Amino acid sequence: MHKTNTPIEVRYQETDQMGVVYHANYLVWFEIGRTKYIESLGLTYTDMEKHNIVSPVVDAQINFKKPVHYGEKAAVETWIDTYDGIRTVYGYHIFKENGEIAVSGTTKHVIVHKESFRPMSLRKAFPEWHQVYLQQVNGES
Repeated sequence: MHKTNTPIEVRYQETDQMGVVYHANYLVWFEIGRTKYIESLGLTYTDMEKHNIVSPVVDAQINFKKPVHYGEKAAVETWIDTYDGIRTVYGYHIFKENGEIAVSGTTKHVIVHKESFRPMSLRKAFPEWHQVYLQQVNGES
């Protein structure tokens, strides 16, 4: 299974009054990791958007294990957890500099037409993406 590791430098603006990363920012980091993961497969969201197709998050799960503080470095590990032709679930671990898992989670996505927001089959709309994703979940890469 292919995974990517995307470095993150914790910025002051991402922290709360306690000096730790504000919880909603982990979703932003998930997005950064997911975008880099998709690019590492030779794909881009831009290709979808040219066809008025977008891929919204329809579910997000986050498990907080250790705080990450301003000035620390972190890394987002990203992979495809499950894919069924319509829904894609990406998995994430956010690691602290010392290798400890600070946060783990998943986001579930579908693709939709930008105007109608009606779900579409990735298999039909983007067969290349479908094949690449199948290879990922089947461990063929």
